[in-house]
Amino acid sequence: MSALADDTARGDHPASAPRTLPWSWYADPEIAAREHAAIFRRAWQYAGRREELTAPGSFAAAHVAGLPVVLTRDRDDVLRAFANVCRHRGAIVASGTGERGTLQCPYHAWTYGLDGCLRAAPRSEPGFDTTGLGLAPMAVGTWGPFVFVNPDVDAEPLEQALGDLPAIVRERGLDVDALRFHHRAEYEIRANWKIALENYLECYHCRLNHPGLVSVIDDRRLVMEASGFRASQFNPAHPGFDVAGGLSQGQFHLLFPTLKVNVEPGPANLSIGPVWPVAPDRCRGFLDYFFAPDAAEDWIAGFLAFDDQVGAEDTALVEGAQAGAGSGLVEEGRLIAHDEQLIAHFQAYLREQLA
Repeated sequence: MSALADDTARGDHPASAPRTLPWSWYADPEIAAREHAAIFRRAWQYAGRREELTAPGSFAAAHVAGLPVVLTRDRDDVLRAFANVCRHRGAIVASGTGERGTLQCPYHAWTYGLDGCLRAAPRSEPGFDTTGLGLAPMAVGTWGPFVFVNPDVDAEPLEQALGDLPAIVRERGLDVDALRFHHRAEYEIRANWKIALENYLECYHCRLNHPGLVSVIDDRRLVMEASGFRASQFNPAHPGFDVAGGLSQGQFHLLFPTLKVNVEPGPANLSIGPVWPVAPDRCRGFLDYFFAPDAAEDWIAGFLAFDDQVGAEDTALVEGAQAGAGSGLVEEGRLIAHDEQLIAHFQAYLREQLA
């Protein structure tokens, strides 16, 4: 019996605290395959920045949950997204970014327009039918400078998935359109993607494990909020932290399934990026960092060093949790109802997607 079927068959049992997902879900290849089909192939996910598409007639290769994607901005200035997979023999068509009128597969030179249509298949027989051999389309949408892609071309509009997140970010003092991209940081964690995100969704561990973080944010006045596909934490700046005339509150959002949106107290800043599974016990992710155009470079350097330190502390915690939960020695855990309420919201979403 699979872990999913086994959990359904057991039903509820009495406990003083909500139970977690079965810990077999953090190691079971069958669960990983179901998540790929039911979640990552059907969800809106962050793909990159609009500015990467520099002008009409440009493209940018990207990855969405590990899937190869190419974004295009055609001569009519229409934004599109496609599977970055040649319809001939499956090679990756585009790499990097550029400005050109077509995309040509490096394997056999099959050539596609920026509208995805197949334009040329060299040495094909006379009368070769190109119908239905264009690049496979995906749904695409934008929020400010951010581009999102959904592998399901018939997905609901991005606005429905985002819900009130753009309004909340704006109402709490951050204009995402006024920020300037700084750099992308990529990482890999030896843990299931769900464990990595569950760590993100609580600050129960912060005072014990993040002394630097709790000198910036006041974890004792943390406010948590869950709504639809959004799970948010709002942290006032610590009374002893100088916000330098900037934002007096941090906000940290998870947009299901995996998008993290982070705003720290202080001068205008934002980091945004996804996490995705590469194996049942391993995940990857990246964060795109944005700052105000007039942010001082020495302040940015200090900010990034601080963020790297918190990230290293969290990675050690998450990998330790994977070693225990993934061992198979214990069936499940318990959640602290208040401090881990966002984890409960996230796990309810996962149960619904895999039901």
